[in-house]
Amino acid sequence: MDLTTNYLGLKLKNPVVPSASPLSQNVDSVKALEDAGASAVVVYSLFEEQINHESGEIDHYLSYGSESYAEATSYFPEPDEFKLGPVEYLDHIAKLKKSVNIPIIGSLNGVSAGGWVNYAKNIEQAGADALELNIYYIAANGNLPSSEIENMYVETIKAVKSKVKIPVAVKLSPFFTSMTNMAKKLDGAGADGLVLFNRFYQPDFDLNKLEVVPNLVLSTNWELRLPLRWIAILYGNIKASMAATSGVHSHLDVIKVMMAGGDVAMVCSELLKHGISRVSDMVSGLQIWMEENEYESITQMKGSMSQRRVAEPAAFERANYMKALQSYKLFI
Repeated sequence: MDLTTNYLGLKLKNPVVPSASPLSQNVDSVKALEDAGASAVVVYSLFEEQINHESGEIDHYLSYGSESYAEATSYFPEPDEFKLGPVEYLDHIAKLKKSVNIPIIGSLNGVSAGGWVNYAKNIEQAGADALELNIYYIAANGNLPSSEIENMYVETIKAVKSKVKIPVAVKLSPFFTSMTNMAKKLDGAGADGLVLFNRFYQPDFDLNKLEVVPNLVLSTNWELRLPLRWIAILYGNIKASMAATSGVHSHLDVIKVMMAGGDVAMVCSELLKHGISRVSDMVSGLQIWMEENEYESITQMKGSMSQRRVAEPAAFERANYMKALQSYKLFI
């Protein structure tokens, strides 16, 4: 039974990859992930704000949509609240490379094409096998046209690719008017992979203190439907690898991602809720399902349920919307 897959040009022993999470902040946890069967690990993100704070730079993209930069920055954590600073982050990647045999994927989280992208080279030199570029931008400024936002993504990936030789994936938001066009732009700009999709954590209101407060809610498996749909649409239309993230909680979810056309299924919330051993459950469950359904390899199933392969391609477009509405039965 061949569980291997190729992601970002890396041959992985299976498609189960833990995404960036607190589990990667500890060497022993990453070792445990490897022992459980993880084929690679994405390291917890290093933020643009951390890098700029250390170098004394100020990036005014962060003030978009706010009346005052000073007011906006008051919502950011203090530097000492971050688990890993820029220097410690590089040391951590180097330690991980010495401790495990699976690929280590660094992660940069930012919004602009500023000086922070230079850190990509440092992450490469620390030993990372690949880099995930998490461009996390909320388009709150009504005066900023969509074309400028899209160009910001494209220029950022170009800037990073010009500095490193390791493969680079872009973790995308689902909020683009034409996702297929945006994917093709990033593909053309040199992105080696697309990670679909970034979860935008929505703030909540504290009615007692009358404050806006952060609120992290872990994913559920129904959230997989969004990346599943777009991977199925994009399969065969771009050269870049594709990873699904958000909503992967079982071996069945992994199988769905493969059939849509993904190369890996990234898991986070399931491990945080139920432990690292869930990686082993997913890998063994994947193998058993393949044996029972007479699949010899991941390659055999990859893309088999993509838009270009299914009998009704319209199921991924407007027809699905109408059929879903008609399928609901109201009982009074």
